[in-house]
Amino acid sequence: MAQKKMGKQTWQFASPPVITSWASIVGPKEGEGPLGNYFDMILEKNMEKGDKSWEKSEQKLMQHSMELALEKDGMQPGELDFYLAGDLLNQIINANFTARFLGIPFFGLYGACSTLTEGLALGSALLDGGFADKVGISASSHHDTAERQLRYPTELGAQRPMTAQWTVTGAGSYVLKASGAGIRITQATVGKIKDLGVGNANDMGTAMAPAAFDTVKTHLEDMGRKTSDYDLIVTGDLGGVGLNVLKEMLRAEGFGVDNVSDCGVMIYRPDQDTHSGGSGCGCSAAVLTYLLHEMKQKKYRRILVVGTGALLSPTSAFQGESIPSIAHGVVLENY
Repeated sequence: MAQKKMGKQTWQFASPPVITSWASIVGPKEGEGPLGNYFDMILEKNMEKGDKSWEKSEQKLMQHSMELALEKDGMQPGELDFYLAGDLLNQIINANFTARFLGIPFFGLYGACSTLTEGLALGSALLDGGFADKVGISASSHHDTAERQLRYPTELGAQRPMTAQWTVTGAGSYVLKASGAGIRITQATVGKIKDLGVGNANDMGTAMAPAAFDTVKTHLEDMGRKTSDYDLIVTGDLGGVGLNVLKEMLRAEGFGVDNVSDCGVMIYRPDQDTHSGGSGCGCSAAVLTYLLHEMKQKKYRRILVVGTGALLSPTSAFQGESIPSIAHGVVLENY
């Protein structure tokens, strides 16, 4: 019998792991947004000096954020038992090359923009299960690498519809330990693939909203809770359009939505011309560092973070496929 499983899809950690340190690095556009003061480093340009490609710059984002998170905790890479990371590029190359630099056992993850919460859930399972004492988690994205791969290269200057989101240039890294002082991960809800037939890569919020709804609803049912039992329920990157769809779905089921928000809405100001808001693995990875700061200040005691991922690729788009989506949730508590 699965003793730590609650209901259909939720894990209850017997010894909740602790997030002991974290770090985020973002691009200039993200640094100009409302959360700019909470990021550890803001780049002057999307491509760092001396780099020959945006892809090489993105890999540095992930690597430097992990180094910084370790430095804050007074740790060296070799002290981590495992490293879990992922990104949006083909074969998660940024995570692979960062793991090459760190030189520690590595799990490469791909959940699109749900990768961070997937990593937090799996890392917590390793710690709670006694398979590790310390793990590192990272996720990253880059506006120019993602646009080139999934939509149109920025050099083309293609017109973006208002439903489109702006891929965040950023990375976030986290150190999790089996014990110690910090923010605890008490539960995780593993999502299911949801696909309602949306095929528009410029409207991923609508594509992902059903997966977010399913995970939030399932989590609440599994735990016997209401939305009001959380100070905040925040999705990974539905953006403005997707967040509105999610709220409509929750209201239809009788759930309150006053405390429901989205990282893609938080990271940019309305006047930054990002249309529907932010997206990308780096979106929730960077915004979560702000939310953890607020939890340390006791603004939030318990939050549910639901990372949302649109699982499309150039190959699937060329095959005429719709966009299957996933959402994974983790509960963070400061007590």
